[in-house]
Amino acid sequence: MKIAVIPGDGIGKEVMKEALLVLETLQELEEDLSVDTTIFDWSSDNYMRTGKMMPEDGLSILSEYDAILFGAIGDKRVPDDVTVWELIMPIRKQFNQYVNFRPVKSLPGITSPLVRADNIDFAIFRENTEGEYSNSGGRLYMDKPQELAIQNTVMTKTGITNIVSAACDYALKYGKSTVTSATKSNAVIHTMKFWDDCVAEQMKKYPELQLQSYYIDALVAYFIERPQEFEVVVASNLFGDILSDLGSAVIGGLGLSPSGNINPERIYPSMFEPVHGSAPDIAGRGIANPIAQIWSLALLLGHLGRTDLEKVIVTAIEQVLEAGEVKTADIGGAATTAEMGAAICEAVKSCFERRVV
Repeated sequence: MKIAVIPGDGIGKEVMKEALLVLETLQELEEDLSVDTTIFDWSSDNYMRTGKMMPEDGLSILSEYDAILFGAIGDKRVPDDVTVWELIMPIRKQFNQYVNFRPVKSLPGITSPLVRADNIDFAIFRENTEGEYSNSGGRLYMDKPQELAIQNTVMTKTGITNIVSAACDYALKYGKSTVTSATKSNAVIHTMKFWDDCVAEQMKKYPELQLQSYYIDALVAYFIERPQEFEVVVASNLFGDILSDLGSAVIGGLGLSPSGNINPERIYPSMFEPVHGSAPDIAGRGIANPIAQIWSLALLLGHLGRTDLEKVIVTAIEQVLEAGEVKTADIGGAATTAEMGAAICEAVKSCFERRVV
């Protein structure tokens, strides 16, 4: 395996260090596991030095790798639209990573902020390359009384069909029976009605699955009231982004949630990253939770065919949390980033000894 590693900004660098230690632990335990990692300092620091988030041939460089492990991006010295649109967005769009996969799962030892919110286990499939996050539009009459801004939502039948197919295939693979679609077609009458039509048409190809369609404002309420009822949720780029963060909060926080930006056809490398951002308020203090980054590594390994190693990592995370002796501040403890990473490495070793594969 050839993995490109982009730690990025803020706590991204701190949590990435722990994920790479977990990977080193796996390589020590399994001699035939061959992984080559290359670290790229494509970050806001790089932007301040060079005026670029990544070099002109950055995408060409990344295309030679099997997958990308990403940390976090964001720095007060650089506008957010620059960090996002000159690094993350080009990777997602040019590598056709149209599936953003985000599992939402109750973890042992973690208390949800909701009452009676255990046994949550669903996945969000967010369309990742078009929709509301399209670089189409502009501003006119700058600094004039009549100044205006237009942001176009771009949805294609191919894009909607692809994300619905990915969600349905996942549902069938893991024995789910229901796919929930997020919409707002009562008010957004062109793009979201088109979304509804395309979703319904594609779902006809999956007669084993039941389609539920909810308006986004109702759906966010249902995430709070009855999160256990969901199995697979499919949503547009914006709605999926919002629902993902809400799902993370429901299970205990952004520090626990991984994600994958996936090109299912495997023509291009897929990219795996924690849901959380660079968290500049705690960066450099060594207290960030590395679980989301380590779990993202697990998703990456599973994507590359090592589902056994993915299971080892997830089991190790669950064991550490269930024991409750090592917890970072965001989940009610006082452990450092390094202490949590070390505990997960030890749990990985324990899983191998007991052959949890």
